[in-house]
Amino acid sequence: MSTIFQKIIDREIPAKIVFEDDKCLAFHDVNPQAPTHVLLIPKQPVESIDALTDADAALLGHMWLVVRDLARQLGLAEDGYRVVVNCGADGGQTVDHLHFHLLGGRSLTWPPG
Repeated sequence: MSTIFQKIIDREIPAKIVFEDDKCLAFHDVNPQAPTHVLLIPKQPVESIDALTDADAALLGHMWLVVRDLARQLGLAEDGYRVVVNCGADGGQTVDHLHFHLLGGRSLTWPPG
């Protein structure tokens, strides 16, 4: 079954894309929780953090560097930002495709919820 994120990768659903390369895709969240809320997803279908294997180490390293670069590009690096990865139902994951939330543009409180 194709997730909403796979449909965005396949261009079956439109998204406001801010970054794309051969490994991942970043786009603005349609339900933002901060002034800047971007989702970064791997193009390779990985269900969650829990589904990762040792072979995914290079992909994850790449994605973290993309998060860093996006934060700089979007003007978040100077004041700070948050990166959230939910895993499983109790962790708040609603789409079974690994994704990083990049949030910023305001002071973020703790605990998150």
